[in-house]
Amino acid sequence: MNAIYLDHAATSPTRPEVVDAMVPYFTTLYGNPSSIHQFGRNTRQALDEARRTIASSIHAQFNEIVFTSGGTESDNMAIIGAALSNQEKGKHIITSQIEHHAVLHAVEYLERHGFEVTYLPVDEEGIVQIEQLEQTLREDTILVTIMYGNNEVGSIQPIREIGSLLKEQEILFHTDAVQAFGSINIDVNELRVDLLSASSHKINGSKGNGFLYVRDGIRLEPRTFGGEQERKRRAGTENVPGIMGMSKAVELLFSEKNTRHENLRALKEKMLHAFDEADIRYVLNGPKEKALPHVLNVSFLGTKVESMLVNLDLAGIAASSGSACTAGSIEPSHVLAAMFDDTERMTSAIRFSFGYGNTMEDIEKAAKETVRIVRRLTS
Repeated sequence: MNAIYLDHAATSPTRPEVVDAMVPYFTTLYGNPSSIHQFGRNTRQALDEARRTIASSIHAQFNEIVFTSGGTESDNMAIIGAALSNQEKGKHIITSQIEHHAVLHAVEYLERHGFEVTYLPVDEEGIVQIEQLEQTLREDTILVTIMYGNNEVGSIQPIREIGSLLKEQEILFHTDAVQAFGSINIDVNELRVDLLSASSHKINGSKGNGFLYVRDGIRLEPRTFGGEQERKRRAGTENVPGIMGMSKAVELLFSEKNTRHENLRALKEKMLHAFDEADIRYVLNGPKEKALPHVLNVSFLGTKVESMLVNLDLAGIAASSGSACTAGSIEPSHVLAAMFDDTERMTSAIRFSFGYGNTMEDIEKAAKETVRIVRRLTS
């Protein structure tokens, strides 16, 4: 069978239209956007238009978008930048136990530099409880960072409710929306978030690009120094070809937003239905309803994740055991470990994630092959 890619949460294929949008900025529109001559002005105009497109996609203002190299830099810029800029008000930060390592390692860095971090637990579906968050708020709490949708199990956090709570307390709120952006509608004003991270290569754009939404009026201590790009918030010449590709990817996503969510959910349901019909032993990890439409994490009880992944790969199916940023790790997923205490379930968990290019026929074939592998490994 032809190879079937079901690891879109790790990275997604760059759409041809995105590549086409990028090419001119390598070849003819190559001016530095900070230059004042016509080559620079032409590039600056294109950059400004891309910023408007991306800002509009989350109902933000033009000047609230900072272009970055991706989700990791956006997370680091938001968390460390906000903490250092507000440390005179306090040094307490709240996050969750299931954050991406771009967040966890950023707050660990701050802990080494005198900040105190509270790691909120989650329930068995991977969701933070508002009551527990409220109980951990203190007078010296300056920042809460909770991801929008989890990259391993797809759980969607109560971002709107958290935003309302923190707005009353005047505490900064950052959300890592790398997996959520493009899969669910986001309005930063309705959600009351102050900082939001997103990445290009998760939405069929190029790797090495992302953005950080910074609500107007919020100060961030810069992490890079040099030029005055991005309103002095991020020094360095902007990656114009990548930004134009990201803008095109956003444009395509939102022209298809009425069907994208339903299509992704239908692919997920198709696979689960195939597992049910085959009557194999599996457990769904994460919520069935309050979940990202493109992420499906299941434990095939009686199997081992290493054997499953090897056999799936040999069968031409690309899946994963969790975050691509921890590839090669033999440790159980920190996300699953925070959700439940079940070694067998943790060591047999596979993540399938769907996206551009996947068809119902692909999912049917992949599900049948998965069933065949599970039966062989558990016989």
